Amino acid sequence: MENNQKQEHEQTLRTEIYLVLSALFRNAPTQEMIGFLTSLDVEQAESEMQKAWLAIQRAASDSDQQALEEEYQELFIGIGRGEVVPFGSWHRTGSMMEKPLADIRHDLELLGIERSDQVKEPEDHIAALCEVMAMLTTEEEALQQAVFNKHIAPWFSSFTDQLSRAESAKFYVAASQLCQAFLTLEQVRFSVNTKSAKHKLKIDVKNVTDYE
Repeated sequence: MENNQKQEHEQTLRTEIYLVLSALFRNAPTQEMIGFLTSLDVEQAESEMQKAWLAIQRAASDSDQQALEEEYQELFIGIGRGEVVPFGSWHRTGSMMEKPLADIRHDLELLGIERSDQVKEPEDHIAALCEVMAMLTTEEEALQQAVFNKHIAPWFSSFTDQLSRAESAKFYVAASQLCQAFLTLEQVRFSVNTKSAKHKLKIDVKNVTDYE
């Protein structure tokens, strides 16, 4: 029973962190998000995640709403293009709307996940992918592994490195630190081979992991 509770707590925590990252990269942080980040109860044990939480807590405490909106605009939108590109296709191929985007669209269709009409960005946006992973944290580990290793693992470090070095980045330096720390943990988690799991998946994992 205690082990089950621990697993449920870990699953809930992972879901929430994915949703926090999704919200931070989809739009400038709201006042509610800043309030949440400022009031975080950070664990005492030193780790990369602890350092990242402390950094984003400090950044949130020092932030100004208008400055946050201007920073987000400069970083991710800009005139024509922002300083930072939050799309997997660009980091993996150097161009937008390439095969990685077609792959994620194909796999989302297999998963039965439809994009909301309110969402404008392509599905390979880091916010969209974090939201997908948040949805999948209740699914089989092998399925989560397949999606993460194919669609996030190959490029998230390129994204966080670009963001951490961006001229306009202030609050988002801490956001990039949190993103890198958490997704690195997930990468280690999914480095274990679970593809041979005997549990029946809702979709055939091979369909997700194999390129055409």
